[in-house]
Amino acid sequence: MAKLIYIVNASLDGYMADEDGRIDWTTPSEELFGFITELVRPVGTYLYGRRLYEAMAVWETLDAPPDFPQAVDFAQLWRGAEKVVYSTTLAAASTPRTRIEREFDPAAVRHLLEAPGPDLTVGGAQLAGQAIAAGLVDEIHLVITPHLLGGGATALPAHVRRDLTLLDRHDFSNGSVYVRYGML
Repeated sequence: MAKLIYIVNASLDGYMADEDGRIDWTTPSEELFGFITELVRPVGTYLYGRRLYEAMAVWETLDAPPDFPQAVDFAQLWRGAEKVVYSTTLAAASTPRTRIEREFDPAAVRHLLEAPGPDLTVGGAQLAGQAIAAGLVDEIHLVITPHLLGGGATALPAHVRRDLTLLDRHDFSNGSVYVRYGML
């Protein structure tokens, strides 16, 4: 059975985007980018909210090697994965291997998880919040960055209470900290 994993970058005060919706403050170091690439290597399907999908779609057309080689590897992994985008406004997907769903259906996601195959990730704080509230998320992978934003979109849902167990942690030279929690 596959796992559903929520991987998110968050400021120390718990935001995944600032008050203007920007995430440019999360630009990872080469070390952190390589670590995240390894985290997503076993993933076969990404479940996205529209905004995160539109931000991630750049990986489909990345045609010049960026500053660090792990980005090319990440792009290849991203292109090879299936993508499910939950949106009521997106008319069509801009990338191959992508389908649009108009609403989040926990039973349909549960069906994906029960089928044999690789793990799935859920991305976008609102979508991840729905999946966490529905009891579908198996693990939360949180990269805490050394920033205080003072407001914005929260990385974790409000009004959802769950017990967690620490499964792993890693400190990075840029001051970021990775923690992986399992849902109890």
